[in-house]
Amino acid sequence: MYKIKLLTLLLISLIFLACSKSTPNQNNSKFSIGYIDGEFDGLVLKTLIKNNLFNIGRYDNESNLIIDADISHSSSLFITNIDNTSDRMNMSSNLSVKIIDQLNECEIYNFDKEISQFYIFADSNQYISNVVAEKKIKEQNTEELVKELINKITRFEIVCKE
Repeated sequence: MYKIKLLTLLLISLIFLACSKSTPNQNNSKFSIGYIDGEFDGLVLKTLIKNNLFNIGRYDNESNLIIDADISHSSSLFITNIDNTSDRMNMSSNLSVKIIDQLNECEIYNFDKEISQFYIFADSNQYISNVVAEKKIKEQNTEELVKELINKITRFEIVCKE
């Protein structure tokens, strides 16, 4: 009985393996990272891009395809009601990326995306929760933008733009 169960499980796993489809990426190009502006936010962005590219096997420091990126964060006060009881801050992050082919001296890809989140704003500057919320939202926005960038650059066609 034990052997029959094992053989049945083996057969089922072989069927699943045979039915699974491996979809290769359209391009297998490797990228290097150029200058990224933005002080600490730029350092976080560079680390995230480098780690994500390294994890999918697309990072090569000697590559001719260079990623030049810039991230900026801005915040604005957003009042939700008339009596001003729940002020919120809108934290927007904008990521703009150009991928340049150094060999052909041309731009091959351009990515520009903005994302925003709200948080409830404490009225006093003495509350540390505002600073912590801003920092956390900046990190989350940067992570989401990098994920979207990585998904896009693994599927685009490497052709110089005119």
